[in-house]
Amino acid sequence: MKIYYLYILQCSDGTYYTGSTRNLEFRINQHNTGLGANYTRKRLPLKLVYYEEFMRIDEAFYREKQIQGWSHRKKKALIERNFHKLKEYSKNTPRQAR
Repeated sequence: MKIYYLYILQCSDGTYYTGSTRNLEFRINQHNTGLGANYTRKRLPLKLVYYEEFMRIDEAFYREKQIQGWSHRKKKALIERNFHKLKEYSKNTPRQAR
């Protein structure tokens, strides 16, 4: 049974890169040796900070695209497993007065 991954890397400048792959270890190695995405190539070294597993590549790719649209703080909440903050940080959710 094949497993596919959604992953988030933390770049040296503190930004996050989100991707999906069939082979997580191989893909992380590609990124860290400068053979990954152009974005990560300029922000080495990288650290794997989050991943999810899927049974189908299209599900991993869908999740990748979903998370790519998130703000930095919403991604950070996911990474830190502060799930109660995800809704609060959603762009489409009205904020309560502070």
